[in-house]
Amino acid sequence: MLPVLLVTIDNTILSFALPRLSEALNPSASQQLWIIDAYSLVLAGLLVSMGGIGDRIGHRKLLLAGSLGFATISGLVALSKSPEQLIAGRALMGVFGAMLMPSTLALIRTVFHEREQRRLAVAIWATTLTVGSALGPLAGGLLLQWFHWSAIFLIAIPLLLPLLLLGPLLLPESEPEPGNAIDPASILLSLLAMSGIIYAGKNLAIYGFAWPGLAAAAIGLLASGLFVRRQLHHEQPLLDLKLFGNRAFTGSILINLLSLAFLIGFVFFATQVLQISLGLSALRASLALVPGQVMAIFIGVAIVPLARRMAARHLISMLLAIIGLAFALVACFGSGLATLVVAFALLNIGVGAITTVSNDLVLSAVPAGKAGAASAISETAYEVGVVLGTTLLGGIVTAYYRHAMQISDWLAPAQAAVARETLAGAFTIAGNSQPEQAGKLIAAATESFAHGITMMSWITVGLVGLAIAIALRTLHHPPEAAAATE
Repeated sequence: MLPVLLVTIDNTILSFALPRLSEALNPSASQQLWIIDAYSLVLAGLLVSMGGIGDRIGHRKLLLAGSLGFATISGLVALSKSPEQLIAGRALMGVFGAMLMPSTLALIRTVFHEREQRRLAVAIWATTLTVGSALGPLAGGLLLQWFHWSAIFLIAIPLLLPLLLLGPLLLPESEPEPGNAIDPASILLSLLAMSGIIYAGKNLAIYGFAWPGLAAAAIGLLASGLFVRRQLHHEQPLLDLKLFGNRAFTGSILINLLSLAFLIGFVFFATQVLQISLGLSALRASLALVPGQVMAIFIGVAIVPLARRMAARHLISMLLAIIGLAFALVACFGSGLATLVVAFALLNIGVGAITTVSNDLVLSAVPAGKAGAASAISETAYEVGVVLGTTLLGGIVTAYYRHAMQISDWLAPAQAAVARETLAGAFTIAGNSQPEQAGKLIAAATESFAHGITMMSWITVGLVGLAIAIALRTLHHPPEAAAATE
């Protein structure tokens, strides 16, 4: 659980250090984005490859190698003297981070052979994901209060040192899958495919249909097609695409992806409403979301006894219905503070439990020798879900806002462009305007954004219905039996 905790903390902690880091290294706006994105792009691009490599060489070897590399590079990144050094270091951290996550989930399959023990272990694994995401902002705030910005990278060393010392003694090695040498061409195509798609999603969400995003999408789609073709014709493919012939496996991956997209889409608009529309500080806004995070931590483990008694398709459908209820509340009652707190708690109940149940199904639906590849696909779905939530759901809110926002005649063209671009831009322009004009601009911006949230919420309710149909359609057969037939 130590590397799981570290990787999830690392996903959120850097945002808090960016202002201090920018003062020290003076990166350009583009370099700031790459400091954040370099890690996630490389991580997402290599997850599938590292899962296949772990199946071949053993997941304990890969986990220990990844931990040693991650800790070493983190220490070197803390010594960065330029933005270029930091970006390169973050990319290398992504390489070693991709070795960690699939290996942790695959080793659970190795350590726990009994289904009920494994189900509880997966629940703890999924809960650790939630705990790490919640601890990231808190850890970042505390470290930056007392230490240099480089401390956020040095946190990797005390977290991974116990694993490096005790892992060889406590962790059994997974049984390596016999096969040919690792295929470098498949690794490169996988990196280009996932990195291109992830980057395109982020770029299109921020800048619209600009050429960098479209070019990345084209590269990602082309590399995806070549990767699939190579895997289908290779004697020992890096990723066995036959896994997707198992309906329980495919359904679990899709539901996991969609549930993450729902969560990220909610967070996209909720954080803006809390901090911009309602004027809460970053700390108070984060505290408003704490009840939901606590529910996710609690439900991740509490769902295990219920998962023993209910069919997976019925349980996941019920959990998806809770997610749908969260968005229906926002659609019907607006995005006030109380509604957001309640809706976020309901959303986390659904997503937290689905993360546990779906990952247990993923491991149970495939043979033990394919656990690494299955875990890597699940982690890749996590990354794609994050981008989908921002691009699709966040994009709906943003597009509606830009279309519906009524710009006052008194604004200069440059000011009008800023106000129409984002909610934050409108509030910034209002802060430099006369009180009466500012009041009208804020009212127009808030109303447009709220209507965008309402429309997106109803669309999400429909998508939840689609996810329920997927669950009922694909999760018919017991996963263990399906794996046995492979």
